[in-house]
Amino acid sequence: MTGLSAFIASHSIAMTFRSPSVAASLIACVAALGLGACASRPATQLTTQLTTQPAPGSSVTSAVPAANGSDNGPAYGPELQGFEYPAPVHQFGFTSQGEALHMAYMDIAPAHPNGRTVVLLHGKNFCGATWGDSLERLSAAGYRVIAPDQIGFCKSSKPQRYQFSFQQLARNTHALLESIGVKNAAIVGHSTGGMLAVRYALMYPGETQQLVLVNPIGLEDWKVKGVPPLSVDQWYERELKTTADGIRRYEQATYYSGQWRSAFEPWVQMLAGMYRGPGKKEVAWDSALLYDMIYTQPVFYELGQVSVPTLLLIGQKDTTAIGKDSAPPEVRAKLGHYPELGRAAAKAIPHATLVEFPELGHAPQMQDPAAFHKALLDGLAAVPANR
Repeated sequence: MTGLSAFIASHSIAMTFRSPSVAASLIACVAALGLGACASRPATQLTTQLTTQPAPGSSVTSAVPAANGSDNGPAYGPELQGFEYPAPVHQFGFTSQGEALHMAYMDIAPAHPNGRTVVLLHGKNFCGATWGDSLERLSAAGYRVIAPDQIGFCKSSKPQRYQFSFQQLARNTHALLESIGVKNAAIVGHSTGGMLAVRYALMYPGETQQLVLVNPIGLEDWKVKGVPPLSVDQWYERELKTTADGIRRYEQATYYSGQWRSAFEPWVQMLAGMYRGPGKKEVAWDSALLYDMIYTQPVFYELGQVSVPTLLLIGQKDTTAIGKDSAPPEVRAKLGHYPELGRAAAKAIPHATLVEFPELGHAPQMQDPAAFHKALLDGLAAVPANR
């Protein structure tokens, strides 16, 4: 896996503040008081923009492989059997809602511990494995890193009669952390994992050192904006039609702001492989239940109750919105405007800092690892370890 120094050498990264006075005041404030205290200032004064440019000769392209009318590729089991993760996978066994379940997770020890732990929460179309670069960079910086697969996802159990809720997933995650001796951690959530991370911080503020939201969904209420509801059965029928080509084209447009690289293809096959395998129906059913959870359980209205220091890392080219494709054009036009959503969230959360990536999409940690991890590591370091 490519190291941080190589990525920095191959990218031109510029950090700009909205005015020199804002930059000076922010730097002085963080140095004197720490990020949590500085974040009480107006969010518009705490916005950083990171611009990135691909290095000459990079393999970025705007084209994806053409569809060939088939969906050939690897077939994986319902718990991603056969798909290799970047680190050893452990299993946390527990009972929930009367079912014996197991929750997969990676636990990476740092070479030179700084005494802090970071928990990485994946998104709806992601797994713990998609945090691979973050595992390497955070552990190299001294952090213990925990990356679970939530129940219903990836290498974890796929219960077919489970009452999915963000509260339940937060409880499951908290039980996992208790079982491995983690009492306090920075909680990093991407996409749907951002909604879960918000719920976790609301439920366990005393055990959340810091909240980091990476292009979280749920910064708007899709129902209120007019997205029509789909039944679980309707979601299930949609999920059964999942193909690699459909995943690839969606990810190119939404995750990577129109770019495509060969490095993104394993994540397409990771998802598509479960729909080619013997557990296709189990995977599709749990996916339908999870979409219903996301659509019906907004955290948007509780952002003002988040009490921990919060870092928002937002790719500005993101257009994600649940159910957007089923909405009428006039509704669709109002959805997924992440420049506006990120800034509104930064104003709503009491101790928030916003970092914007103007040219990146829904998955900045994968599209430009160097720029993303610089912002993440700087943001983590700005919060005192004993907060």
